[in-house]
Amino acid sequence: MASRRHVVNLLAALLTAGVEVSAGEFAREHGVPVRTVYRKIRQFEVEGHCRPRSRRPHRSPRATPPDLVAWILKLRADLRPDNGADYIRDALRRVHAQTTAGWRVPSRSTINRVLDRDGVLEKNPKKRPRSSYRRFSFAQPRDCYQIDATELLLADGTKAVAFEVLDDCTRKLAACHAAPAETANGAIAAITKAVNACGAPALVLSDNGTAFTSRFIQPTAAPSQFTRVVNGFGSRLIHSTPYHPQTCGKVERHHQTLKKWLATQPTPATLHALQRLLDRYRDYYNNHRAHSALPGRATPQHAWDNAPTYGGPSNLPIQVDATVRRCVVHPTGVIAIGRHRIGVGCTHRASTLTVIRDRDTVTVYTANGQPLGHAHLDPTTHYQPLTKINAA
Repeated sequence: MASRRHVVNLLAALLTAGVEVSAGEFAREHGVPVRTVYRKIRQFEVEGHCRPRSRRPHRSPRATPPDLVAWILKLRADLRPDNGADYIRDALRRVHAQTTAGWRVPSRSTINRVLDRDGVLEKNPKKRPRSSYRRFSFAQPRDCYQIDATELLLADGTKAVAFEVLDDCTRKLAACHAAPAETANGAIAAITKAVNACGAPALVLSDNGTAFTSRFIQPTAAPSQFTRVVNGFGSRLIHSTPYHPQTCGKVERHHQTLKKWLATQPTPATLHALQRLLDRYRDYYNNHRAHSALPGRATPQHAWDNAPTYGGPSNLPIQVDATVRRCVVHPTGVIAIGRHRIGVGCTHRASTLTVIRDRDTVTVYTANGQPLGHAHLDPTTHYQPLTKINAA
């Protein structure tokens, strides 16, 4: 039996050719309801064709107004590089307040649907949603600064680096320093800028780059120059686990934001020009760019200024979902974490270790800030061995 569409096309061809069609005979011959034949004949007489009518409603009272769609698409282009749905929504709030437009500020999902219909939405189906992550964040400004460097290029192709010092709690960019290479001198200049601008933190967290530690080059050497400078501020330096960049995830992610902004600016020709750009970026990032990780999408500077308390070298850091403590190793080579006893080895007896407890996970750091190992606290036993970290 022919398909319904084929039968309708045949009927339209007969009517177009001027053939007189008997609705009953045509319906019996082709196995379709006679009502359908009559309806299509009437449609041909009125509209001149038998094509299926659109089922789209004549009115869509809840459809996004055309002028709002125009604003969304305009802001998508104007707000680059920060032109995601959240930033578009922030800008629409300002537009609505200034113009008293007839539309209401749409939701994030509505903005994404408009961008999708226009073909300008960048889809990342394999990207995990932010809601699937559990944030690990210090609760006070100056509890912990994260420091790292990222490589950039000058106009003539010369390589340079930007050292970034980010406050863990408020995401405030405490310092952004341009240097010719990732060296200890550049790291010291960056952390000194951060301390002069925002005060000394309780902890400084870095990766295991040679700018921050020399233990991979000279394992038995004295504390590095950067370590001595940090300790001179009264702060305690800790390093991330080797080959685990997620520990410094906030400053690692910030590299992307910085580079996206720099891509919209003229490429600097000299290191001094790069520093001027970084100073402009720091002001923009801290004071004008809403941050999705902060309550109410506040700016980092707003979060910093409105913090009820501040940390520093004289106070142990406070964390939302973790505790930081200093533990003295017992002569038997164990430390006490609540009701648990964790074996760290007799070689560390009488030394003071830094311990970060994140729920049931414990990370132990030596006095030099090197990660010593991890332990998972088992509620069914009191004694837990420490899983040593292989630094090789």
